[in-house]
Amino acid sequence: MSKTSFHAILLATVSLLSGAAQAQQASDPVIALDELSVSGDGKAVSRGYQPVRSSIAMGSETPILKIPQAVAVVTEQALQDQGVRTLDEALYNVSGITQTNTLGGTQDAFIRRGFGDNRDGSILRDGLRTALPRSFMPTTQRVEVLKGPASALYGILDPGGLINIVTKTPRFVQAGYIETFGTSFNGGGVEADLTGPIAGTNLAYRFIAQHRNAEYWRNFGTQNQQVVAPSVTWQGDATRVTLAYEWSHYKLPFDRGTIFDLRNGKPVNVPRDRRFDERYNITAGENHVASLNVEHRFDATWKANFNYAFSHNFYQDNQARVVSYNPATNALVRRADATQDSNFSVHSGRLDFTGKETFLGVEHDLLVGASYDHSDVLRTRLIRGPNSTSFNIFNPIYGRLPQSFAVSAVDSDQRERIETASVYAQDSISLTEQLIVVGGLRYQDFSQMAGKGRPFNTNTDVSGGRVVPRVGLVYLLTPSLSAYASYSQTFRPNSSIASFIGALPPEEGEAYEVGLKAELFDGITATAALYDITKANVLYTEVINAISYSRTAGKVNSRGFELDVAGQIAPDWSVIATYAYTDAVVTEDPTLKGNELLNVAPHTASVFLTHDFGPVGDGRLRAGLGGRYVGSRPGSAANTFRMPDYAVADAFIAYDTQVADRPATVQLNLRNLTNETTYTSSIGTNLGVALGEPFQAIVSARLFW
Repeated sequence: MSKTSFHAILLATVSLLSGAAQAQQASDPVIALDELSVSGDGKAVSRGYQPVRSSIAMGSETPILKIPQAVAVVTEQALQDQGVRTLDEALYNVSGITQTNTLGGTQDAFIRRGFGDNRDGSILRDGLRTALPRSFMPTTQRVEVLKGPASALYGILDPGGLINIVTKTPRFVQAGYIETFGTSFNGGGVEADLTGPIAGTNLAYRFIAQHRNAEYWRNFGTQNQQVVAPSVTWQGDATRVTLAYEWSHYKLPFDRGTIFDLRNGKPVNVPRDRRFDERYNITAGENHVASLNVEHRFDATWKANFNYAFSHNFYQDNQARVVSYNPATNALVRRADATQDSNFSVHSGRLDFTGKETFLGVEHDLLVGASYDHSDVLRTRLIRGPNSTSFNIFNPIYGRLPQSFAVSAVDSDQRERIETASVYAQDSISLTEQLIVVGGLRYQDFSQMAGKGRPFNTNTDVSGGRVVPRVGLVYLLTPSLSAYASYSQTFRPNSSIASFIGALPPEEGEAYEVGLKAELFDGITATAALYDITKANVLYTEVINAISYSRTAGKVNSRGFELDVAGQIAPDWSVIATYAYTDAVVTEDPTLKGNELLNVAPHTASVFLTHDFGPVGDGRLRAGLGGRYVGSRPGSAANTFRMPDYAVADAFIAYDTQVADRPATVQLNLRNLTNETTYTSSIGTNLGVALGEPFQAIVSARLFW
């Protein structure tokens, strides 16, 4: 879809829907999308910054205090105030999460409690897996994080936890906005979000669209994204059906970052905006997500929920890859590589039955369900060009390494297919008004195939089944204070597109967690947690005669403390505050025993404070200031260098007023106020260390429909 066509469709649709909205004003009030988020049953899940309920941990909406596991929620109001545009920015508000290898900025990739990688299946959308490389879209309503193992409900996962994107759905009240914004990176865009009932029917619609374009902050490159997302909901007496579709197109820099000199363990002394690749370092792709949700209530206590999504990502990457660095001559060896005609598709579905029953005077909250997932990755053409030594980091001359079109037969047709089918059950038993016991069990059947090459060579072909348990205990010390403990397991089949030595048993994890949760001052939710996680059969790569082999060996352990606080501390003051201590090390391995885990920061912290100044002139003024700290982290599994710690401050100011008798907001967001240089993650070697963005100002104007 061309840019001109996109603008035409966006403007025509907004005009049509806004006209329909005006026609309904006599009978339907026009309201702003407010700070109170509700679930499908009308119960509040958040108030301002405060999370109140979540479904991600128990399979149904449950008060945070009654969940025997740490849960953090970044609410819609927090996302709006902070002007969040990426999942990285949203997760600044959650303890213990740091960035890991993003594959040159092309993927979401996060460490959670010491574990995580790109494409590890830990980022869900409405509880389902997707093929999206970067999951945060204008369709996002809030972000939920379930800490620790979650395989009992969600199957194949790392033991660090999962991240769930909750998307916006149609509403049966007229609401919405249109927004324009600009950034100091010489760019901007427009966004629209309109929803409401369709007169004379049991239907409600929602239409969301966005166009963004800006120059990249380093010495060349642009960032471009378009999104179109219509959805419709039908509401019957006992049944609700929602159909949604989302199309997005993106074109972004493929940027591996900078280089560290292993002689002194420091970054090379060049301007931070200097790139070591070429102008063709670009990732471009198109995403499609189609989803169906059917919720049926049988009676006052039992309901069924069916959720299905198909997602597809088509992408092409080009890069001038840094192969080696000679610190004596300051010369780089680079190679023109590419991944062409790549497709990633995912079918994901689950059917849950939830209800309440009383047996022998004891109340049970029950969940039984089944799920199915099928993912298929095919990277058709892998380009591998010749090496070039003509680039000096202190005197860069671009254009000497042309884009290559040489297809590598041994590397092409990379394929990985995973299919899983599961049944699961969970019982939350209220033994007394204070004591809740939770037990869950999942049986997971899986098959996995991976390989590459022309002719095709299958390197992984495994199948099997696994039972995964979960137990938890919650004790309500008071109506606003609870203590909890839990034990849970995870498993994740290992696969390798590369050659391997012997069979690859699945990674296995188990975790113990204890904690306290509190609701304070009628507006604050706080969670403090201690955890200990062990992961065995960790996949690593061994080089024999210049050939890479994959095998499993050893164990790693992560233990730590986390604190998350969010909500309203006074009538005009709101806060989000986090702290995490993470001790993640290799405990058994032939060569890495005792090493810290890659990209894991022992200490992280953040705080964001917002004040409502009340009426000012013809409107209302709000402002916020915050900061985040990320400690020093190892940049390689061998711990050969460390990325330095950093602290970054952000701020916003927003003015709520009226324009043509409609609510409107003008907002200024300031990122990295002191223009700090930050190193956010490593690819696992000193040849690719990602840089955080410098100071940026974003101005937006939002008119509510």
